[in-house]
Amino acid sequence: MHISSAKTSYNVLTYGARPDGKTDSTQPFQDAWAAACGSTDSTMIYIPKGRYLLGAVAFTGGKCKSPAITIRIDGTLIAPEDYRILGRAQNWLSFERVSGVSIVGGALDAKGSPLWDCKANGSNCPAGATTLSFVNSNNIRIDGLLSLNSQMYHVVINGCQNVQVQGVRVMAAGDSPNTDGIHVQLSTDVVITNSSIKTGDDCISIGPGTKNLWIERVSCGPGHGISIGSLAKTTEEPGVQNVTVKSTIFSGTTNGFRIKSWARQSTGFVRAIRFIAATMINVRNPIIIDQNYCPHNLNCPNQVSGVQISDVMYQSIRGTSATPVAIKFDCSLKYPCTGIRLQDVKLTYSNKQARSTCTNAIGKTSGQVQPDNCL
Repeated sequence: MHISSAKTSYNVLTYGARPDGKTDSTQPFQDAWAAACGSTDSTMIYIPKGRYLLGAVAFTGGKCKSPAITIRIDGTLIAPEDYRILGRAQNWLSFERVSGVSIVGGALDAKGSPLWDCKANGSNCPAGATTLSFVNSNNIRIDGLLSLNSQMYHVVINGCQNVQVQGVRVMAAGDSPNTDGIHVQLSTDVVITNSSIKTGDDCISIGPGTKNLWIERVSCGPGHGISIGSLAKTTEEPGVQNVTVKSTIFSGTTNGFRIKSWARQSTGFVRAIRFIAATMINVRNPIIIDQNYCPHNLNCPNQVSGVQISDVMYQSIRGTSATPVAIKFDCSLKYPCTGIRLQDVKLTYSNKQARSTCTNAIGKTSGQVQPDNCL
């Protein structure tokens, strides 16, 4: 990516933003974006130290002239106190049809906990907003961002090409609902590295149409692990392929590496997946494929999963399972999982031998594999 040193800089303060945490700075941020977009140079939007109150704001490209816009955040962006304001929007900060945008530094505090409380008490609550969303965009970089207490997902990458996420920290309560750390779907060539995710749902969730995803040096916990799926939400669905997850640590999570699909017909597939060099610390389901996914057993389709899972490798996985079954492959009756490979896996359950269970799974092992393999 071309990062020019001679950037034209736009400071949000000059557009009327106030770093006092009380003045609504939504319009000044949009004005700074419009100015940067209108420049033919590489530009920088600068957000100095301080707290900036922002409502839902969409930064749209399409007509941008600037080849590269860096948003340098030295301050903290904060959501309105009333969770309903963002709760009715789909996204808090969204970027649509942009190219060459980098977000560097900064903290985003979505103040999601009152909405989580509302949902826990089951009263009439809005769905909630994703904190940071990139849609139909390319050449994107997110570097050194802190995302706190999102209402729903923290970061969503949807329909994008060439995205780099590095040094990101995500923090939300372990019981916060639907607060996935980073969600990727319909996107190609995404790299996520050197990040720490503590949240109430999947640390990283990988949706349909994801291709060439590289994840390395990520720590997860609390959270629900790194999940491909859920797939087969619809019958026509693009597959997931070429995913590598390397050098990860899972601590006290519900799952480690999970692939999940609903039990219904689907054109979806999962193939060429590499899970390499992971440490599991007290993880409930360290390795799991679940093709009968149906949370809370509500409205289960009760068919046979059409998602075809093949060529999945688990290599150099070590650590402890919080339950007796450390490896669970529950695959489709119609399309058994094929090409499952376990190599140098050692998972124990409270200093005892753990177990593995396999249904409709075909594959092989090499090196030492514990628990004893059921493939």
